[in-house]
Amino acid sequence: MSPSKSASADRRSYHHGDLRRAVLSAALDVIASDGPGALSLRDLARRAGVSHAAPAHHFKDRTGLLTAIAAEGFALLADTLGEASGLREAGVRYVRFAREHPAHFQVMFGPELLRAKDLELTTARALAADALSQAVATVDPGDRGPDARLAGIAAWSLAHGYATLLLGHNLDGQVGAEDPEETFRALTAMLFHSAAD
Repeated sequence: MSPSKSASADRRSYHHGDLRRAVLSAALDVIASDGPGALSLRDLARRAGVSHAAPAHHFKDRTGLLTAIAAEGFALLADTLGEASGLREAGVRYVRFAREHPAHFQVMFGPELLRAKDLELTTARALAADALSQAVATVDPGDRGPDARLAGIAAWSLAHGYATLLLGHNLDGQVGAEDPEETFRALTAMLFHSAAD
């Protein structure tokens, strides 16, 4: 193989090794600015500087791409929740995750956008659910009630609802310049009296 052919092959393999991440990053940018409905594999290929068919090699189609984004989001969320030292802090980390990863957050909870049975997605989603369950388990049953499952739904609903309202700018007037995470801590103190740690 001639040096020029070898260099060309190296560029191709490096580029294609990087292509999945490049397409995911471009897709996250589009979703953050225009929503998931604006995604087009052809447009993402143009942004990445590759043929229009190249993204399909990694994701097959738009649904595959959105499913990969959701799976990545749930894996990141599981890691984030796993670092919390109790239910309240798990909620704070949930809100922080939504604010730091708004594009992931939009896609993760849109089942109509995803391949529900995708193994990577179901595994990551289960890890995130388990991390939340572990945080709920840190609360004394006398304080959360006898049904840990319902307590988990209540905690998730509070964190998810608050994060969704924040991202939609529905709380701009109410929260104002206050730290949204501190406001969330105050909200949880009103509902889960012993969930401080």
